[in-house]
Amino acid sequence: MTALAPDTTTGTPATTGSRGLPAVMLRLHRPALVVWAVLVALTSALLLWAHGPGRDAAHADWLRYCADQVGCVWSDGIAEYDRARTLAETAMAVLPLSVAAWAGAALTGRELESGTARLAWTQGVSPTRWLAAKLALPAALLTIGSALLVGLHHVVAAAPPFPYDWTRHSQNLPGDGALALAGPLLGLAVGALAGLVLHRALPAAAVAVAATEAVLATTGILRDRYPTNRLWLPRILEGGLFLTVTAAAVGVAFLLLRRRTV
Repeated sequence: MTALAPDTTTGTPATTGSRGLPAVMLRLHRPALVVWAVLVALTSALLLWAHGPGRDAAHADWLRYCADQVGCVWSDGIAEYDRARTLAETAMAVLPLSVAAWAGAALTGRELESGTARLAWTQGVSPTRWLAAKLALPAALLTIGSALLVGLHHVVAAAPPFPYDWTRHSQNLPGDGALALAGPLLGLAVGALAGLVLHRALPAAAVAVAATEAVLATTGILRDRYPTNRLWLPRILEGGLFLTVTAAAVGVAFLLLRRRTV
C-alpha cells in the first residue's frame, strides 16, 4: 500500500513532464478556450446570417426602395445587414488586441508572477519546452478559428446585396486573408514576450495591447496611402511587417528565457 504514496504526491500538473503540457494547458486556460469558441461561434453565426437571410432581405429592400433613386433611406432589412456585418468585422479587427492582452496577462505574465512557471521548470519541463507549448497550442487554435472566420468573411464580401462602397467595412481589417490569419498570431507573440519581460500580468497586458495596436495602426497607414489599383504593394509591406514583428517577438522571447534560466 505504501508503494502508491509517490503517485498521490507527484501526480500534479507540474510534474507531468513535457508530454503532459498540452493537457495541462487545456485545463489551465479552459476559460479562455471557452471564450474563444463562443466568439468564433457567434461571429460565424453573424457572417452566415449576413450571407443568407440578411443578404436576401437587404437585396429585396434595395430593389424595392433604392434601386431607381439617387439616394434613399435605408430600410430595416438593409440596416440589419449593415449592423451584422459591421459587428462581425469589428470582432475580427480587435481580435489581435484581445489575444495580446490574454497572452501577456494569463499565458506568461501571471505564471511568472505567481512562480508557477519556475515550479514547472524544476519538475521535468525545460523553460524552452514550456514556452514552446505555451505558444504552439494557442497558435493552432487561433489559426483554426481565424481561418473559419476569414473564409466566411470572404464569402460575405464577395456577394454584397446591393451596390455600395463596402470598403469602409474592412478598413480596420488586414489587406487580405493571409494577414487576417497572421493578426492573432502577432498578438500572441507580442503578448507572450511582454509577459516574459515584465513578469506582471496587468502591466504585460497593457504593454502587449499598446505594441500590437502600434503595428496594426502602422499597417493601416500604409494601406491608406496607396490607391486601390495598387493594393498589392501595401499588402506586401503589411505582410512583411506582420511576419517580422511576430518572428522577432518569438525569437527574443526564447532568447530572453534561455538567458534568464542559464
